[in-house]
Amino acid sequence: MGVTIHFEGQLKSNAAYDKVMMTAKTFAESNAMPFSFFEATDKLLQRVKEDEDWDYVGATRGITIQPHEFSDPLLLEFDEHNYLQEYCKTQFADTVTHVKIVQLLQQIQDCFIDLQVIDEGEFWETGDEELLAQHFYNCFLDMEIAMRENPELNGPYRVEDGRIIDLM
Repeated sequence: MGVTIHFEGQLKSNAAYDKVMMTAKTFAESNAMPFSFFEATDKLLQRVKEDEDWDYVGATRGITIQPHEFSDPLLLEFDEHNYLQEYCKTQFADTVTHVKIVQLLQQIQDCFIDLQVIDEGEFWETGDEELLAQHFYNCFLDMEIAMRENPELNGPYRVEDGRIIDLM
């Protein structure tokens, strides 16, 4: 249940990092989206590779963008090897926000050795806005059904890191 964009890959170089940061900053400014750059020296990034935990602890750097008040923050957070593994849930925002995020990923794609994107709205793969809208509709329908089947479920909830949980 949900409409989330998952993305991961390794940058080609440190120069590619600079280009990604500049492109992301321009994207945020031109879309009036709050953003901030950050660096951390000892951070835990919980990652998964082939259904196995693949956590990273160490230095990170990047940019956080808030694409919409009802979306996850868009994090472009790179480890010391310029590797990124992130996601951004858009289903509580709108299709316009989803499309913009995909467009940003398309703009920075050439900075990566191989940027892998899994778009639960299928916009990355198809460019089909009607299909994306259908995924949004199905998400809310699935949530409605789940809440009818279990009246104790409620949501959505925003947690401390800014991410959104559908139902609890």
